[in-house]
Amino acid sequence: MPFYAAPIARLLEELERLPGIGPKSAQRLAFHILRSNDEAAARLAEAIVDVKRSIHFCATCFNFAEQELCDICADPKRDATSVCVVEEPRDVVAIERTGEFHGLYHVLQGAISPIDGIGPEQLRVRELIDRIGAGGISELIVATDPNVEGETTALYLARLVKPLGVRVTRIASGLPVGGDLEYADEVTLGRALEARREM
Repeated sequence: MPFYAAPIARLLEELERLPGIGPKSAQRLAFHILRSNDEAAARLAEAIVDVKRSIHFCATCFNFAEQELCDICADPKRDATSVCVVEEPRDVVAIERTGEFHGLYHVLQGAISPIDGIGPEQLRVRELIDRIGAGGISELIVATDPNVEGETTALYLARLVKPLGVRVTRIASGLPVGGDLEYADEVTLGRALEARREM
């Protein structure tokens, strides 16, 4: 980046490494930081260092946690017989926002993607099987993304877990509320039909 002083060029380079941040967004963020006062810049830097220093993975579910267990695993009011399997910690947040699920989670930290060299060994599958083996889990809800990798992961988990005597369910996928049928693709519409329920 020959047009910028070395410190600005370095900041831009680091910002562009963030997911979803291209050159223009990196520029906007960098200029915002440069216009900010020293205290605001220091708070941002401290927040980044603090989160890296104090947040780790929960020993049970592999969600983000400040203590050994995340707040959900540490909550005795949660239904320990039901475990929802998700790909990433952000998926836990999405499901928690609904207020509909009161069980526990298991974060795989990704999905099976042979093209990217990610197999079950790179995910937290072994730990999930160990949790099931410890007993007490009666239902596994697979809430992986409704894409090729998520579906592959869901099918793999179902084949692995069903013989262990645990009920395996998959979250329904289909049409969004407020969507028009004519704009839905065939796969989405097909899934909506498959996941139909009694009225």
